[in-house]
Amino acid sequence: MNKNLEKVSFCKKCVISNQKVLPSQPLEDDSAHSNKEKLSFKDGVCFACLEVEKKYNQHIDWEKRETELKVLLEKYRSRNGSYDCLVPGSGGKDSVWQAHVLKTKYGMNPLTVTFSPHIYTDVGMQNFHNWPLRGGVPNFLYTPNGKIHGKLTSLAFKNLLHPFQPFILGQRHFSSHMAKMFDIKLIFHGESQAEAGGQADELGRSDMLLRYWSRSKNQNIKIAGYNLQELKEFGISENDLKYYLPLDVDEIIKKDIKLLYLGHWERCEPQENYYLATKITNFKPNDLRTESTFSKYSGIDDRVDPFHFYTAYVKFGYGRCSEDASKEIRNQYITRDEGVKLVHKYDHEFPKRYFKDFLEYTNIKEEEFYETLDSFRSPLLWEKTGNDYRYCNNWKLKHSVV
Repeated sequence: MNKNLEKVSFCKKCVISNQKVLPSQPLEDDSAHSNKEKLSFKDGVCFACLEVEKKYNQHIDWEKRETELKVLLEKYRSRNGSYDCLVPGSGGKDSVWQAHVLKTKYGMNPLTVTFSPHIYTDVGMQNFHNWPLRGGVPNFLYTPNGKIHGKLTSLAFKNLLHPFQPFILGQRHFSSHMAKMFDIKLIFHGESQAEAGGQADELGRSDMLLRYWSRSKNQNIKIAGYNLQELKEFGISENDLKYYLPLDVDEIIKKDIKLLYLGHWERCEPQENYYLATKITNFKPNDLRTESTFSKYSGIDDRVDPFHFYTAYVKFGYGRCSEDASKEIRNQYITRDEGVKLVHKYDHEFPKRYFKDFLEYTNIKEEEFYETLDSFRSPLLWEKTGNDYRYCNNWKLKHSVV
């Protein structure tokens, strides 16, 4: 793995570090993460903060953007009651907001689609069922073969230290397959991924660049670090992977499918979305605080989810609380000083609640789990402090936000 030996620094406005990796095309990911770029800074402030700031200053004419969206939607609006836009999601606060705004404010007829979590939590399953039941929107749920998905998750953990990679692929690409199936032209996400950090050419855009959700002809596709031919050796066929894989770029262009950010035209604010979802679908937060952070309402539907954030913490030195606190700071809910205190309190916390479930699902022994984590630790970020390896008590970050 490329250890990226460089000085660690932190944003002056939020609590994220310059080790933060940006969204990439996961189909090209390898164990060195050689395809990933890191978050850029300007005068000590990260690009994510600069992007979100645009929502709160007076430089955006929201009325003008609303008019622009109305014109766009009118072009693609159904005249016969068929579905005219698609909202992927899990029934969480943001997807509930997206579907609700498109249906009630703009008079669209959204179809919602869901690529199933690895292992539903009880509250995640409840919130998902309440989305079509109480939210008044239809939903298609796709649940992949559990043995195949578990094997892919295990391979991605061992080879990339990225157990969530196969799910991210399915979550991102299933929606375009469904758009093709129903001849729907518009797919809506919530906020732009650039609000958590984007490359220069995607800042301020209303659409997701094709490189993130399409494939070119003869592209060397990798999942869990293996190409499609290599995956056959693990008993995984290309047919098993159909909805993990994106459509060809030429097909997307021919079908005129667009992946848009509703947050470009409508202000997308996490806490307001939460309050709205509680009213519309009776959305429930977690019964306990989510481990490794302070939140109870974000990313609560999957028992594997905590290990997505914890493995990133090991690889890159920033954890779930750093991500959550930075979002809260950018959206002006907490101060940076409050964020720093939260990071010191929660970022290092090991996710014990679903640890046994994760090991069983991936068929990994506990000792192998720790050995794999340690093989990806960068000497720039970590120092060993003892021999108590259980729950990673024998490692300490060298750099901490202040």
